[in-house]
Amino acid sequence: MSSESHISHSEPAVYVYEAPLRLWHWINALAITLLALTGYFIASPFPTLPGEASDHFLMGYLRFTHFSAGYILAIGLLFRLYWAVMGNAHARQLFLPPLFSGRFWDGVWHEIKWYAFVAREPRKYEGHNPLATLSMHFLFLWSVIFMIVTGFALYGEGTGMDSWQFQWFSAWVIPLFGQSQDVHTWHHLVMWVLVCFIIVHVYVAIREDIMSRQSMISTMISGWRMFKDNRRVDTDAE
Repeated sequence: MSSESHISHSEPAVYVYEAPLRLWHWINALAITLLALTGYFIASPFPTLPGEASDHFLMGYLRFTHFSAGYILAIGLLFRLYWAVMGNAHARQLFLPPLFSGRFWDGVWHEIKWYAFVAREPRKYEGHNPLATLSMHFLFLWSVIFMIVTGFALYGEGTGMDSWQFQWFSAWVIPLFGQSQDVHTWHHLVMWVLVCFIIVHVYVAIREDIMSRQSMISTMISGWRMFKDNRRVDTDAE
């Protein structure tokens, strides 16, 4: 459960994100970038290319990169779920937001005001702040799960009815949506949800690094959260 007490933090740094979690973060970022770029051109291919298609095989390479990155994303999520069990308390934040905590929702409201330039002072957290925890869980995690499920459903159409991809995903996902084209449409739409989330995620990380007097970007490289003064810190460990 989440600790809901404010503490006076006297240490200049706290070790938050362990190495396996940081490795997953950057591999995941690369996989999603490749998926978004190749997925865009798969949905909106180039109008024409010079010469014979067999000479360049561009769309084939794009599809291969897309499928490979998709496997990396799916395997990475399984590893991330494993590390939520084996890692420290901060590794569980992505999967277990304390939705029934009044202090958590108070923190969400404060962060909304802080990002809207209404609140004057930031609150400091060892891990994710409450609004980040909420958005990471509902916008990022569930979008990624949706993309993996629908992606394998579409992939299973090509591997055939005897493949595990078809039996585990295509057989029920495509009828659930109605037809294959509907799955394509939703898969493409949620890609843009993830793209918008990542844009905001990067902006907020840079903004907090500058304005909240605590490290963000470097924390996901070193694992250590640095505090630039000794103001109070919210312990958000679960």
